[in-house]
Amino acid sequence: MDTATFFLLARDGLTTGAIYALLGVATVVVFAVTRVVYLAQGEFVAFAALTLVAFEDGRVPGITGLLLVMGVIATVSRLVQGRDDLRVGKVLRILAVDLGIPIAFWLAVRWIAPSKPGPWVTVPLTVAMVTVLATAIYRIVFQPLATASVLVLLIAAFGVHMVLLGLGLYFFGPEGFQTQPFTEAAFEVGGMRIKWQDLIVLATVVVLMIALAWFFAKARAGKALRAAAINRVGASLVGIATETTGLIAFAMAGAIGAISGVLIGPVTIVYYDTGFMIGLRGFVAAVLGGLVSYPLTVAAALGLGFFESAASFWASSYKEVLVFLLIVPVLLWRSIAEPHAADDDA
Repeated sequence: MDTATFFLLARDGLTTGAIYALLGVATVVVFAVTRVVYLAQGEFVAFAALTLVAFEDGRVPGITGLLLVMGVIATVSRLVQGRDDLRVGKVLRILAVDLGIPIAFWLAVRWIAPSKPGPWVTVPLTVAMVTVLATAIYRIVFQPLATASVLVLLIAAFGVHMVLLGLGLYFFGPEGFQTQPFTEAAFEVGGMRIKWQDLIVLATVVVLMIALAWFFAKARAGKALRAAAINRVGASLVGIATETTGLIAFAMAGAIGAISGVLIGPVTIVYYDTGFMIGLRGFVAAVLGGLVSYPLTVAAALGLGFFESAASFWASSYKEVLVFLLIVPVLLWRSIAEPHAADDDA
């Protein structure tokens, strides 16, 4: 491998690793707050990219119909769960939030989409719709299972993934698409061609990481999420609404997944089921980070991106296997270390 090839692989690995870092952080946030190993995180990525493609073509994206379906299910679910304490005000709030917001998006998008608005309109709208989808999933599936075991939550997460795959095929179709890049411009440094598109990806990830660090350190909601992650029962005893923290965690995961889809859309062809493999890479980064540390998750994701890029050069046929094999030593080490830690505590 010559120097030019190394820097080319490093550039690609850094770009993809940055996106894996976002997905890994989202996985850690959801797991820390709700104990859900959310395997469907990648679906947010694919749905966001496909939604943006529809906007670029002047079509009404399928996510509007998906939001309506999820809104109806969420409304019925919440009304059934709270049937013993239904008041007019509460019913109206449920209808306004769970059903009114999807209807508002459906009407707004049908009016906006044919005019082909630019990314300054379509990107925030896409992120907002995917975020609402994530909160609807939490209300329907995981909020009723808040006290269930981790195994039950894992099975539920796998079921959500399978359901979203079917709904994604129905609402988005089987075709693959690629979004338009924000810019085609590039420049050379030391004979290496660097795309501004890659720099936009890296800058976006850096800004998001800084924003997340500030959110968890300074914002009241961020402190509540940290408290729920450390001790869910203790947080509820001091007045923190753990249901709300779970909702915020899923909203953050949806927004991060949508931004990742916007960033990855121009560099790869996205199908309705593409997100699963991308999300699994974020999960691998989260596992390598111990599912608890955000800095370690980011570092692991960047290393994973470079490792995947190098593996695609040296052994492209085994790239997927090599990437997912990385978690085996970590799991073996944790299985050995944790019993010893338990013995020391005893």
